[in-house]
Amino acid sequence: MSFIKYFRPPKVSRLAWKVWLRNKDVFAKTYRVSFIPPFLEPLLYLFAFGFGLGFFITTINFDGLTVSYREFLAPALISISIMNSGFFECSYNSFVRMHYQKTYDAIISTPLNIEDVITGELLWGATRSMINAGIIILVVSAFGLVDLTLVLLVIPLSFLGGLLFSAMGMLFSAITPNIESLNYPVFLLVTPMLLFSGTFFPLSILPGAFQALAFIFPMTHLVGITRGITLNSVGMPQFYSLVWVLVATILLTILSINLMKRRLIQ
Repeated sequence: MSFIKYFRPPKVSRLAWKVWLRNKDVFAKTYRVSFIPPFLEPLLYLFAFGFGLGFFITTINFDGLTVSYREFLAPALISISIMNSGFFECSYNSFVRMHYQKTYDAIISTPLNIEDVITGELLWGATRSMINAGIIILVVSAFGLVDLTLVLLVIPLSFLGGLLFSAMGMLFSAITPNIESLNYPVFLLVTPMLLFSGTFFPLSILPGAFQALAFIFPMTHLVGITRGITLNSVGMPQFYSLVWVLVATILLTILSINLMKRRLIQ
C-alpha cells in the first residue's frame, strides 16, 4: 500500500516552464554540437542496414503490405531517435545536473518547488525527442523513404513518446545509487528495445513467447504507430498502441516525479 502513494498526482505549477526555458537556453549555446549526433546516427543506420542489409532484402511483407526494406526501416529510425533522446536526456544528463552540478539544489532555492523542477526536466526531454525526430524526418525524407506530408504527423507523437522515455530515464535516475549504475537499464532495457521492438525486422518472425514479451516494450508500440503513419496504414492496432502509450506515459511520469522528489528530499 505504501507504494501507491507514488502514483498520486504531483503538485506542479506553471513555473515548471522556467526549467524548460533554462535547459533550452543551455541547448541554444551548444546546438551546433548537439545537432551532429542526431544527424549522423540515422545516416549510419541507413547506410549499414538500409543500403547494406537492404542489398540482400529488397522487399518485406508487413501487415499485408509489401514495401522496400528501407521504407520499413525509416520509421524505426525515427522511433529509435525518440527513445534515445528522451531516455538519455533524463537519465545521464539529469543525473549530472542533480548530483554533480547541483543544478536542482540551486533551482529549488527559488520559488520553484521540486515537482516543478522534475516536470520541467521531463518536458525538456520530450522536446529533445521532438527536435531529433524532426532532424531524422528530414534525413529520411531527403532519401525519398517517407512521404513528408504524412510523416509530419509523427512530430506530435514524438513529443508524447519522448515524454514516455524521459519518464523512464528519470525513474532510473531516481533509484540508481551512482551514474555508473545507469548502464544497467541501458544494457538490459534500452538495447533489447532497440533490437526486438519491430525495428529491424517484423515481430511476426519471432516465436510466440518472444512476441508477447516484445509487446510489453513501449518501443514496440511507438514503432508500430510511426510505421503505420509513414506507410499510410493506420488501423485499430495503432489505436490500441496509442492508448497503451498514453496510459504508460501518465503512470510513468507521475511515478518518476514522486520517486525523484523522494530522492531529492533525502
